[in-house]
Amino acid sequence: MPFRDLSRECCETCGAEDELHSGGRCWTCVLGNVVDDLLTDPATGSMANDLIPLAAALKSMKRANSGLTWIRQKHVTAFLSNLAVAPEITHETFDELPASRTREYVRGLLTEHGVLPQRDELRMRYDSWAADAIERVKDPQHLDVIRRYIRWHHQRRMNHMDEVARGTFLRAKQEVTVAIDLLNWLTGHDIKLPELQQSHLDAWQAEGPTTRRIAERFLKWAIKTKAAPAGLTIVPHRRGTSPRLAKPGQDEALKRVIDDGLETRDRAAAILILVFGQQAENIARLTWNDVSITEELVTIQLGTIQIALPDPLDKPWRELAANPRHDLTASHPNTTWVFRGASPGRHIHPGHLTTRLSKLFSTRAARLGTLHELTKLAPVAIIAETLGYSPTTIERHATDSAAAYAQYVAAAKAVRQNP
Repeated sequence: MPFRDLSRECCETCGAEDELHSGGRCWTCVLGNVVDDLLTDPATGSMANDLIPLAAALKSMKRANSGLTWIRQKHVTAFLSNLAVAPEITHETFDELPASRTREYVRGLLTEHGVLPQRDELRMRYDSWAADAIERVKDPQHLDVIRRYIRWHHQRRMNHMDEVARGTFLRAKQEVTVAIDLLNWLTGHDIKLPELQQSHLDAWQAEGPTTRRIAERFLKWAIKTKAAPAGLTIVPHRRGTSPRLAKPGQDEALKRVIDDGLETRDRAAAILILVFGQQAENIARLTWNDVSITEELVTIQLGTIQIALPDPLDKPWRELAANPRHDLTASHPNTTWVFRGASPGRHIHPGHLTTRLSKLFSTRAARLGTLHELTKLAPVAIIAETLGYSPTTIERHATDSAAAYAQYVAAAKAVRQNP
């Protein structure tokens, strides 16, 4: 007698042979009914036109069970029910709702499916953060200065970007935070910014953490705009002090990446950091338009040229291309992101990517170690152009590398002379 899979029967609603959920209906049909019920305005008995694309996307999920699990959470059910009776669906109405992961996830779904227009969320987050940050300024005169600093230095620069990068967002927050700290210190010592003296700066910097060096950027702006006296200086924030992963550590990490059973996307990202010194932020933004895969070769656009990945470095990329798995939920139906994120239509958060890889190595230490080694192998201009770095950045690594090599030669010579 042939085996019969009792978990798969014909759905009484759609007729498809599938695993049944309840009442003789498959998971997909149950999901469809739940979505329609939640997104229909009970007062009118109909669904708003703006919500129809969202409903269609949710109902067409290949993983209907995942969709039901998400929707049946109490906070999600409540949010979608309230959305069904909203007078209009705009970014502004979403902004007025209490901040939550559900709010942003549903906003992302509506954006991904064409209901809401695309917008730069990091720019919006910075604007919101800045509005809260200026409330920490204690002196009204200093309040005017910090407002101008935010508006004309940071927000103006962001407004000229196609998309605000995570690094730009974080640096802008840090610079404003340190500037507010300086201004509040001045207030506590009854000093106005136009009265600032070098002795004041030295005292403030000496009694605080090294991050106060970042105030150098605010000070330069204040002097340039004549908000502070000329000639003042802050000991600059030193670069090149972060630890680097040495060559043996890089080789061991790469061996583990190739041999261990990591998730495929983690392996692909780790290779770009360990072999090509790429930043997590640039990796996260890669699309399949940057990748070319043929039977003979896999290449990735990193800087101005395409970098070839030899065997076995190409294997994770071939696996991803063969099975992208982007259409299992409503979050990424037509995405070109190689590294999809938790938010609909967006790439993975670089911080989340580094956290995933941290069980193997520090991504920053690995990247700096790789750049350190690469500067021994090729001229600065070629490395900068190939990997998409500024020549100044690569020059700094080359200088450090040359200094380290010089120290090695001197030490070896001393040993030979004094056996």
